[in-house]
Amino acid sequence: MTLGEVFLESLSTGVITESEISWVASQQYRFSRAEEATALKLGRMLDAGSINLGCRRFI
Repeated sequence: MTLGEVFLESLSTGVITESEISWVASQQYRFSRAEEATALKLGRMLDAGSINLGCRRFI
């Protein structure tokens, strides 16, 4: 999993999972500056309600 994959999946579905948030939090020390900006964007979108915490169901 990469931050880019998490970001794009969250944008396309409108959902970020608890395991993805946990992964982002645990990997912060490895992020480049661009990835840090992406992680901040994810957090802002979550705060604003643009994406929601939940689960994805694939049918």
